[in-house]
Amino acid sequence: MQIYVVKQGDTLNSIANQFGITYQLIASANELDPQQSLVVGQALVIPIFGRFYTVQSGDSLYTIGQRFGISAAELARLNQLNLYQPLTPGTTIYIPESSKTEIEVNAYIEPTGETVSETLEAAARKHSRNLTYLAPFSYRVTREGNLIPPPLNQFAAIANENQALLMLAITNLEEGAFSAELGRIIVTDQQVQNQLLDQIIQTAQQVGYGDIHFDFEFLPPENREDYNNFLRKATERLHAEGLLVSTALAPKTSATQEGAWYEAHDYRAHGEIVDFVVLMTYEWGYSGGPPMAVSPIGPVTDVVNYALTEMPASKILLGQNLYGYDWTLPFEPGGELAKAVSPQEAIALARDNNQAILYDQEAQAPYFFYQDPQGNRHEVWFEDARSIQAKFDLIKEKNLRGISYWKLGLAFPQNWLLLEDQFQIKKNM
Repeated sequence: MQIYVVKQGDTLNSIANQFGITYQLIASANELDPQQSLVVGQALVIPIFGRFYTVQSGDSLYTIGQRFGISAAELARLNQLNLYQPLTPGTTIYIPESSKTEIEVNAYIEPTGETVSETLEAAARKHSRNLTYLAPFSYRVTREGNLIPPPLNQFAAIANENQALLMLAITNLEEGAFSAELGRIIVTDQQVQNQLLDQIIQTAQQVGYGDIHFDFEFLPPENREDYNNFLRKATERLHAEGLLVSTALAPKTSATQEGAWYEAHDYRAHGEIVDFVVLMTYEWGYSGGPPMAVSPIGPVTDVVNYALTEMPASKILLGQNLYGYDWTLPFEPGGELAKAVSPQEAIALARDNNQAILYDQEAQAPYFFYQDPQGNRHEVWFEDARSIQAKFDLIKEKNLRGISYWKLGLAFPQNWLLLEDQFQIKKNM
């Protein structure tokens, strides 16, 4: 697969001609309407075998080969280059298909209200073949230790058909928000814990869950060790039933990081107790905050590097957003919330407003500005093939267990194309 960034004057046909394929293949792969114009700065995935790489200053056949998992000698042979002659920046080199890295892939899916929408069910059917786990979000715990399930519709059948393991995601959500008090009760009250674990086992057996996933957020800092002890107790009981156990962790960069979201999440203890964790490495740019990339590569890497000091890479799923945000400017704290947009919606916004898409090299994320019909200026940050490739490169560099997506139902075809192209998805069934 090749990532191509649209330039001024490009058309689907002209791009297709460059790569020797039909424009219909590009349109289908990227879920484009061939009748619509392309957006300058838009990243496309070109469905070809292998890829082309443009030599940068300082590159050598050896460093390029290391990056793509191929020997310098093989690169020289394929491209008819002298192995011992320096490369000229700007030269295009063909990189063949490489062996795929095996990873695990999780995706949360969040029905709203009392039913599962057709859009969500279609997304589950479309993408479960590329999932190790499918996680309906979420089962809410009551203060008595009972579980309130989300609507499931056909999720269990879809997961089973695609050999994806159902993940039972359990939260301390109460009245639409994570509750510190509910969390405190769960991790300190033995009677509540016993009732909860009984219900978890019963639900797992009835529905067919294979992993039990605890996403307890905003726990009181003083309950850090209580949470660890709860996980020890839960893991002992759930492992005896043949169930995996995982947790979601706030994106920390040190053991002493302060803040209500962070302090009760003990990376080292979770790494020792549970089978794997999901790092929630997103929401730097969030609906109530100032405009910025949702998951900038620098801060994401910092979290991963810290996590690797506390647990093995084989226990880490990198969290990844499948959405962006559209902010109305000027940003005012406590003012209008940014609107969530899918990558496809973001590109349509840029097209409709005749705006080129820009790319922040430091954050490794695309963005653009536009003005709405009411005269309000907007700033949009989202994900594209380049930004997701940066995360895939990080997973491979650090040899992580895999990736976890928040959340299905938002159109991002380039992600799934690149995922399937570069990774072998592990199945646990």
